[in-house]
Amino acid sequence: MTTARRWRVAALVVLGGLAAVYLAAVGCLFAVQRSMLYHPLAGGAPSADGPPIQVVGVDTADGEHLVGWWLPAQAGKPTILFFNGNASTLAIQEGRWRRIADAGVGFLAVAYRGYDGSTGTPSEKGLTEDARAAYGWLNRRVPASDIVIHGFSLGSGVATRLAIERPARALILEAPYTSTADVAARVAPWAPVRLLMLDQYRSRDRIGQLRMPLLIVHGDADGVVPFAQGQALFKLAPSPKTFVRMVGSDHNTLTRDGEYDHVWRFLGLPLAGSTAHGPPVRAVVTAE
Repeated sequence: MTTARRWRVAALVVLGGLAAVYLAAVGCLFAVQRSMLYHPLAGGAPSADGPPIQVVGVDTADGEHLVGWWLPAQAGKPTILFFNGNASTLAIQEGRWRRIADAGVGFLAVAYRGYDGSTGTPSEKGLTEDARAAYGWLNRRVPASDIVIHGFSLGSGVATRLAIERPARALILEAPYTSTADVAARVAPWAPVRLLMLDQYRSRDRIGQLRMPLLIVHGDADGVVPFAQGQALFKLAPSPKTFVRMVGSDHNTLTRDGEYDHVWRFLGLPLAGSTAHGPPVRAVVTAE
């Protein structure tokens, strides 16, 4: 065997080894993807000194039992159907519930399957069923014209899909993504995530079908979901729509920074004072 041939064989062996390592890494990523996407946490009970939240049960069409937190609205006020973010619990959102209750607004928040004591294992199909079940439970008590669908982070994809399927007063998206695959592609640019990801929550492919007013609130210092993805989703959505850019806010600081000042204005509700904890951050509002 000539020297040149030996080099070619060696190069092919090295390339084959690298390809095998790459395929193994991609295969491992595919196998564990849901454990990387979903991070269920154990929940707690509503705060004893907080709003009079009731813990309720919501049954899904596919046999799961979800834990829900329910606060009826005051007369003439809307009710928020809230879908939480990832690696979170209903108890973690205590500041949110206080602000909602202070405005006389009601809410139903359900823990996704596998989260906060709800049965089952999370997946996009499963969370879609959870959202439908939560809407059905709430709509038996509140007319669609008084329901405001609100999704935060992971919940923004759940909320967007539900808002395409069910009537409501409005849709609110907090720190939303265009799709989870778009977020994952930034984290693992070396992997073909858009081809292999099972749960993509492709809001960018659905938002154009929306037939209700839309509010998007996003912090321009978001370190989890790029601010540009919220902007892109806004451009794809039909009017009427409003975009609130919270200057300097991060992914989990929007409620603290005064997000609900903009939510109540969007819904046409009176605002006695700022909902921010401290001075509200500067916001740039775009309405179309």
